[in-house]
Formats: sequence, C-alpha cells, structure tokens
Amino acid sequence: MAITSANQLELLQTAEAVAREKMIDPALVVEAMEESLARAAKSRYGAEMDIRVSIDRKTGKATFTRVRTVVEDEELENYQAEFTVEQAKQYMEDPKVGDVFVEEVPPVEMGRIAAQSAKQVILQKVREAERDRQYEEFKDRAGTIINGVVKREEYGNVIVDVGRGEGILRRNEKIGRESYRPNDRIRCYIKDVRRETRGPQIFLSRTAPEFMAELFKMEVPEIYDGIIEIKAVARDPGSRAKIAVISYDGSIDPVGACVGMRGSRVQAVVNELQGEKIDIIPWNEDQPTFLVNALQPAEVTKVVLDEEAGKIEVVVPDEQLSLAIGRRGQNVRLASQLTNLDIDIMTEAEESERRQKEFEERTSLFMDTLDLDEFFAQLLVSEGFTNLEEVAYVELDELLVIDGVDEDTANELQARARDYIEAQNRAALEAARELGVEDSLVQFEGLTPQMVEALAKDGVLTLEDFATCADWELAGGWTTVEGERVKDDGILEPFDMSLEEAQDLVMTARIVLGWVDPADLEAEEEEAAEETAEDQEEAGA
Repeated sequence: MAITSANQLELLQTAEAVAREKMIDPALVVEAMEESLARAAKSRYGAEMDIRVSIDRKTGKATFTRVRTVVEDEELENYQAEFTVEQAKQYMEDPKVGDVFVEEVPPVEMGRIAAQSAKQVILQKVREAERDRQYEEFKDRAGTIINGVVKREEYGNVIVDVGRGEGILRRNEKIGRESYRPNDRIRCYIKDVRRETRGPQIFLSRTAPEFMAELFKMEVPEIYDGIIEIKAVARDPGSRAKIAVISYDGSIDPVGACVGMRGSRVQAVVNELQGEKIDIIPWNEDQPTFLVNALQPAEVTKVVLDEEAGKIEVVVPDEQLSLAIGRRGQNVRLASQLTNLDIDIMTEAEESERRQKEFEERTSLFMDTLDLDEFFAQLLVSEGFTNLEEVAYVELDELLVIDGVDEDTANELQARARDYIEAQNRAALEAARELGVEDSLVQFEGLTPQMVEALAKDGVLTLEDFATCADWELAGGWTTVEGERVKDDGILEPFDMSLEEAQDLVMTARIVLGWVDPADLEAEEEEAAEETAEDQEEAGA
C-alpha cells in the first residue's frame, strides 16, 4: 500500500474520526500514524537507519526523511544513522559535532504485514492516550459522588460505566446484600483513582463514611454553604449510622437542618442507603458531653475520661444497659468510632460494686500497714486518702479534720506510715541489689526504690540501660493493630508514671551520661517554638 495523493487526506480524516470516537486529541492520533509509518519504513530501508515521518496537518502529505548525526570519530557506532565530520563534508558545509543532516527518501510500499504492524502501533498509542485522558479526568474527582450505569457483575464486583471510563465497585464496598442488573443506575463515592499498567482504575464505594457525608452535603444546603459542618461519621453499612454535626450560626439548629421538614432531607439519604437508620448528633468539643450525645438514645448517668489511655468509662442505669450497648454491640461500637475513644459501659450497680471493692481494699491496706481498727481505717478512706504516701507526707491539718484525731494521733499515724514506707524501701533496694543493680541507677534522682526493683526485674540494671529505654517501655502506651487499640504494659506503669515523666527521666539520664548536650536541646526547643509560632501566624492569616 503506497501513500498516494489520493489517500493523503484520508489519513487526516481517519485521525479526526478516531480522535472524536475516543475523545482524545487528534494530534495524538497523527503522531501515532507517523510512528507507525516510520516503523514500516525502517523495515524496508533497514532497522539501523533513523527514518522519521512527518504528516502535514493541513494536506495530509506524509514526508519520509533519513536523519544522520555528526559524531566524534571514536564515538561512531551506527554507520547508518551517524557519520564523522570528514564524512559529513560530502553533504554539508563546515559540519560540527552534533549537527544533523536530513534528506528526504522515497515513500515505502506497505505490505500486508507492515500495514498490520502499523495498525497495531496506532491502536496501542490511541489506547495509551485514552487511558491518560481518563486518568487526568478522574484523578481530581476522587472524594466526590458520581452517577453511573451498571455494565456487568464479575465475581461479586460491579463494573460501572461512569461516562468516559469504567469504575469498579468491589463486593466489600457494596451495602449489605444489594445486587444490581445491567443498565441499573447507581450512585457511588469515588474512593480512589490509580494509574496502573492496564489503565486507570477507578475504585468506587457505597460503604465509605464519606459517601454518607457527601449525600448530606447534596441534600442539606447549609452543609454545602459551610454553615453546618459534618465533624465525624460512623457507619455499619446498610444497618445503622451516626453522624456528628455542628452549626457555625447560632440561629440554625444543625440537627433540625439535617433532618429537614418532616424528615424529608434525612429520608432522602436513608432511601439511597437501603434504609440505613441514621442518628444525627450535635458535636461538642467536650469529649464526655459529646459521648453522652453519641450514645443516644441511651441515657448516661456518669462519664469518667482517661485522656492518656484514650479510654472512657460510662455508667448507665441498669435498665438502659442493653439500649446503650445496642444489638450485637452496634450502638457502643458506632459511638466509639465517632468519638475515637475506647468505651467501657457499666451499670450503676456494677459501678457501686467496684467502688465498694476499692473502699474495702484501701480500708484493708490501712488496717494492715498502720495497725488500725476497721472503723478508723474507714474514716481515712472516707476522707479521700488512697495510699500510705498521702498519710505519711500530707499536711498535719488535713489529718486533724478527721473526727477523733488530735495532734498526737496524727503524728503517730504519720510516723507509722513513714516507718512502713522506709521498711518497704529498704526491702526493695536489697532485692534490687541482689539482682545486680548498680549504684548509678539507685542514686539517679526521680526513681523510687520500688521503681529500681521493678527495673531490675526487667533487666535494667545500670543508668546506661535506663537511658536506652523508650518512654512507652517505661510508662506503657497504646498501639493500633488491625484497627484495634492494644495496650502495651510499661515497666513503671504501676507507679502511675506518665509518658511525659518517662521522657524527662530518660532525657535527664542521657544528659548525665554525656550522650546529649543540653545546649543542643535548648536550640531544638527554640526552633520548635519558632515553627509553632509561624504555624499559628499562618493559621491566623
């Protein structure tokens, strides 16, 4: 097949038709044609030749040229595409290294195999251009809702026609057991768009919490306008969900706005989510208050927050326990996801029983260690004393407020407490020394004898050993494993040591050992303070 004047314009017409069908730039199709013709010409003239083809964008005329580059004598490798300065003088005036010589060569006759090869090159280039166009179009639409048409279902995954591409709704991203037939209309959330070798992959979801948030944004104008903000969403797809909202306009009720007149707005979202029940909850910066709201419809009697552990204890009336937990733990699980806290729920009877147990344990402690009768020990516990250290080192006036305690009795109580503590300290140090602990650790300020004993039992025998410990190894902490918070026990955690205290002790040990220069620490703190100030200024601006 020769490219004659009769079919030159057909090249441009074909390029226009393909570009229009695939919705890509016609210039990309023409470039693919040029490359395919150049490949066919190389098979005719020789693969080592640098043959290039240029198609005139107006007339469709294809020009075949051979390009040769001037190189240094010692760099000459390809005699068909390169030549030396001396050889170039036959074709050029005053040639220099790097110059190129271009000469036109006759068009080639394309046989059946060459034509088939050219077709494959064009198709490949068109596919690549189409993939790039799809990726560029959809990459910025991640995080939005899209309407599509179901094309087919493969192994439980739904292939969705989203206009200029295809998206995949995986089996685990569908709500419950919903099924679709070809040509069904479907609304999905674009979860991710990735560029892969087989083309751009558009991953869709109907179970993502963001899908519900986007649906509310579509149904509630106040959310779209930014007057109301969705702060958190927790879902059990197809069954139940909780959504926390806050209003930045005091005259607008965020919950009422999301519910709508006679529930019209929330009902539109419920219908889209296959009847998923939705609790709309007012957001509150105070975590205990927010949690009380999140556990609706259950009533909460008392909340105890442990910020460091990220845990919270909730006390509910006995008859409200099943309502607070929900069917299969659904209510408390969603409330936990919404607040990002681990929630322990107990009844008033259970809390009363726990408090009674703590009262008895402390009473028994004072009876055994201070040689007191039960009534006197109960008086101490009732006044808020929880351990021997408080009794031993508290101001004398705090003991004198207890009924029946005069100055002599108070002094005797403190003397007994101090004697017992000192005896315990001596025993702890003896046990630690038997384990091989060194004086450098014993004399380190900030560690009690009991702490030194605990460290020794864990193999920490020197100040150097202590300085290599991580703060969480000492104070304990929490690690997220497969979406669940797991407790890491610390060596000194039984002594109520916080992470900050552990960090300070370890850093002090490193300074004492000369591992860290205090001047460097000060410089780092100043730099961090400056960065924080700059961030605050930018946020304020």
